Amino acid sequence: MAVKKFVVGLFDDEAVLFPAVKKVRTAGYKLHDVYTPFPVHGLDHAMGLRETSLHTAGFIYGITGTTTALSFMSWVFNVDWPLNIGGKPHFPLPAFIPITFELTVLFAAVGMVMTFCYLCQLMPGVKKHIFHPRQTDDKFVMVIELTEKTNAEEVKSFLAAAGAQDINEQKAEAGWWFGRYDKDDEPYLRKIQTANA
Repeated sequence: MAVKKFVVGLFDDEAVLFPAVKKVRTAGYKLHDVYTPFPVHGLDHAMGLRETSLHTAGFIYGITGTTTALSFMSWVFNVDWPLNIGGKPHFPLPAFIPITFELTVLFAAVGMVMTFCYLCQLMPGVKKHIFHPRQTDDKFVMVIELTEKTNAEEVKSFLAAAGAQDINEQKAEAGWWFGRYDKDDEPYLRKIQTANA
């Protein structure tokens, strides 16, 4: 668990946030994330995020389902338990189409949901730091990670010039961790920090 320093800027309007994100990237600051109450068109490109590969994963899961269905049914009817039913072929492909379709859809749907949850870090027990209590309510929050080369006061003045209304500096866990919001994790974090020191 890596505790890092962040500068958090609060914005009221997406019209102010969008150019601020571009200015932050142009200035070379490390943009940790931007939290918005609703999807902002084009914000992912302004943040420099790459296109999602979820559709490719869905295709691979679908092909896996098709292959599994056809392989299993052909193995059952040709190798494991071949039956001669009225002289019909052992590999009746038209009869296999409904099961093949169902397994293709099942593998693609379940696989894409699981991949989405993994990529978005959504699962029971996962806890992430909340930088501002209204970050997904009605405010826009931009979080900039402080590195060794970054001066916190310089970033704060930069965000103020970009239109941020509330600016503060926070120490927080950079990624996600397992925990609960109703229990205090501070003793655990202090124990880890003491062990690492």
